[in-house]
Formats: sequence, C-alpha cells, structure tokens
Amino acid sequence: MTIAIVTDSTSDLNAALCAQSGVTSVPLYVLFDGKMHKDGLEITPGDLFAGLKAGKKTPSTSQPSPAEFAAVYTEALKTADEVLSIHISGQMSGTIGSARLAAQDFGGKVTVLDSRSVTMGLGLRVLRATQMAREGHSVAQIVEVLERVAKRADIRFTVDTLDFLRINGRIGGAQALLGGLLNIKPILTVREGRVESGGRVRGHKKAMQDIVDHVRKYAEQNGGARVAFLATPGGEAYRQEVRDGLSGVTLEDMGDHVIGAVVATHAGPGTVGVVLEPLTA
Repeated sequence: MTIAIVTDSTSDLNAALCAQSGVTSVPLYVLFDGKMHKDGLEITPGDLFAGLKAGKKTPSTSQPSPAEFAAVYTEALKTADEVLSIHISGQMSGTIGSARLAAQDFGGKVTVLDSRSVTMGLGLRVLRATQMAREGHSVAQIVEVLERVAKRADIRFTVDTLDFLRINGRIGGAQALLGGLLNIKPILTVREGRVESGGRVRGHKKAMQDIVDHVRKYAEQNGGARVAFLATPGGEAYRQEVRDGLSGVTLEDMGDHVIGAVVATHAGPGTVGVVLEPLTA
C-alpha cells in the first residue's frame, strides 16, 4: 500500500525538500500589483516587500481551487494507492475547504487533514508523514500520530509590526495587542489554528530572549525538541540571535526556513520565530 503526501505552499517546504521527500505542494496565490502569482513559484517574499517599499498596494492572498487539488490527486493516484493531503489551518485559509471538496470525487482514496497550523508547523508534520509512509504505516496510523503531535506542537514568533496581520484580518486573539506602547514587541503563537497573543515585551532584545527561553522550557518539559527556525526577509539576523542563545539545549535541528510569500503577506518583514515539536509522538 503506497501513500502519496500532498500539502500546500504555506508549509514553506522549498522545492528541494519537496523533491527529496516526494511531497507534492499545491501553491496558494498572492494578488499583487494587479496580478495573481503562485506562491513560491512566481513570487517570493523579497519581491513582495520590494514592491511595497516602492509604493505598491498591500497584497491579498487566495487559496487553490478544488479543480487544482483534483488534478494533483488524479496524478498522485496513478502511482499511489491513497493520498494524504495535509494543509494550513482552516481558521486561516479556505484551502482545506477546496481540498475537501476535491477529495469527495475519489471514493475514499483521499484523506484531508487540517494541521491547525501554518508555515513549518505544517511543514514538520508533512515531513513526519512522509517518513511514516515510507516505513509502511497506514493513513489512519499517520493521522493518529499527527493529531497527537499537533496537541503538543508549538509556534512562537514576533513581528516588527502587527499592521500586516491586522490589514489581512488574520490577527485572531492577538487583537488586544494593537495600539500598544512605543517599542513594545508582540509575542505571538498559534493556538487551535488561530494566531493568538503570547504576551508582549519591550524591545527587540527581550523579544529574542523570550523566544529562546520558550524553546529552552519546551525542551526541558519534553525531553528535547524538534525545532525549525523561521524568518521573513529582514529577520535573518534575528533568527541567528535565537540560534546563538540555544547552545546546550537538546534539539533536533530541522534547519533555517524562509517564510513564503503567502504567509509573509500576513506577517510582514522582520518576522522571526520557531516551530517546536516533541522528539517522539
């Protein structure tokens, strides 16, 4: 029994990682400068922020259509017996709705799973799924493990400004952080598929220390952690600061990752964060 793994571009798994793991990633869209661009294929976060700096209007994003998912599922089932399709939180995007509509036409051969997460929170789960599929686990077994991991996984990040989340309506329970004092840095997390407040601190240095302390505490409580380090353009040096603060912590390092154009549309430049998972499910 072979299983094909499908995800979407908000997983922030780059082309090399997808090819290496055999994952098919369906791109979302960024509407920018009057054109629809495929996330990761036709637009990067660098393109986005350069355009905004040049005075272009704020972009918006859109999910793939059911027909696009159907085409991917049809192709995957030429060589696989089943498809497991894992996607961005339904609280953040209509992507999973499109995937579920498409899946109805495949007689139970396509299972769609809401990751209740985004960026490498989704990406790490996809990579875990591919490994389990290679090891011969069933779709039901993989879903059970991913659901268990989701309950213990964590995302912690900070943004230079909440304006991008506010403009695009993705701020969730972090709304209370708007209108804060000068130089207050929001600490954000994802809970039950929504962006929520994790607190706030004064200044960049304390924001980086908050993330470092959070990783340390998570690793202590879980006997170590898998961690992926995230940034949008402008946040790379911040990401390194976080790394430098974690010497001596038991971590399975899942690498540095660029937050793609769709998620960057909502997060803005200078975003930095981490995704955490337990080492074992």
